[in-house]
Amino acid sequence: MKYALRDALFESDDHERAWLIRVAINACKDVLKSFFRSRVSSFDELYEEPFYLHEHESEVLSVILKLPKNYRDVIYLHYYEGYSAVEIAKILGRKENTVYTWLDRARKKLKEWLGGEQVGE
Repeated sequence: MKYALRDALFESDDHERAWLIRVAINACKDVLKSFFRSRVSSFDELYEEPFYLHEHESEVLSVILKLPKNYRDVIYLHYYEGYSAVEIAKILGRKENTVYTWLDRARKKLKEWLGGEQVGE
């Protein structure tokens, strides 16, 4: 783009080549220094770096993953995605009362397996 917008003529082919190389180098440096690049990670980097959870969080997550699919889905949608029971019922194509029942049963299972206070209290 800079080459196309340049008005001045080059002294020689070597001068033109040197100018293109220098502009390319400077453009690369600008990209490397940019605010956006320094604050954003690529998806490739996310997959390479280990994902750390606190010990309690990983324990809860492993127990949630052991729940039957319908319980696991409503727990995930409610607590991790923030949907209400009414919204979950629409997403799953179930009745609201079914979702409330599944949430209640899932909480009881989690309480039983993890011990302690019931989830959501």
